Amino acid sequence: MKRLPIPDDVTGNEIDKDVHQELLSLPKTLAEDVARNLVMVARLIDEDPEGAYGYSRVALRLASRVAAVREAAGFAAYANQKYSEALAEFRAARRMTGNTELWPVMADCERGLGRPEKALDMAGAPEVQKLDKAGQVEMRLVAAGARRDLDQLDAAIVTLQSPELASNSVQPWTARLRYAYADALLAVGREGEAREWFAKAVEADRDGSTDASDRLAELDGVEFVDAMDEDDAETETVVTVVVDENTTTDDESDDDEPADEDEPEAVEPKADELKADEPKADEPKIVEVKDSTED
Repeated sequence: MKRLPIPDDVTGNEIDKDVHQELLSLPKTLAEDVARNLVMVARLIDEDPEGAYGYSRVALRLASRVAAVREAAGFAAYANQKYSEALAEFRAARRMTGNTELWPVMADCERGLGRPEKALDMAGAPEVQKLDKAGQVEMRLVAAGARRDLDQLDAAIVTLQSPELASNSVQPWTARLRYAYADALLAVGREGEAREWFAKAVEADRDGSTDASDRLAELDGVEFVDAMDEDDAETETVVTVVVDENTTTDDESDDDEPADEDEPEAVEPKADELKADEPKADEPKIVEVKDSTED
């Protein structure tokens, strides 16, 4: 079995206590190996989903009968938009534990597979009543997304209207719920209300889990300019006006050609005319360079 490199600072003790409890059914050395791979999945899943997926496959080959491993494999597949594979892993984990906490993400996998009607059926299933508050809010978000998949925009707005949306208290799901509501309002052209809810989402988004601030700025007509782009533009301008000292200009090349006998003798300019033509000390002479794109 091909193993992936794991940094020495990853011991496996970083995993959740419940997961650690599940791994006690394995031999000690195997349990440590699986734990270290699961830590890598958690460490990489946001920044490097593909890398996390690789470690999840290693853990799955080592301990496919551990529910926590199947769940981790499901989330890694989900992060890589492998919805069919993710759904299979979530179903396996649910069979092993009997828990319903994965119900919303399973419904979202159905959406990812192009089956929004199935997601809506799951939103109305008895399992939803067994979810905690966070799970029920997540299910509401998935159901609203399914409505939008079906182009039922007004129904999506109604789906998101709930006591959790109206509450002034800030919970882990508050920013995402307000953001989804604002986005749904904007989809039907209710820009004033959308701006209000994007602003409320910004207030609740303490960890920057959404781009609500950018969406709010966009509605307000604020345009952000990347400072790096400005620096690059200035650099290009400098390059355009700089001429290599070894480059021969048209005027210099004329000096090497014999003068035409019929051409009238050049008149020597007066001293005051020369002085007027000379560039000032603080204004360097710029040689105009023809833009190659004009050709």
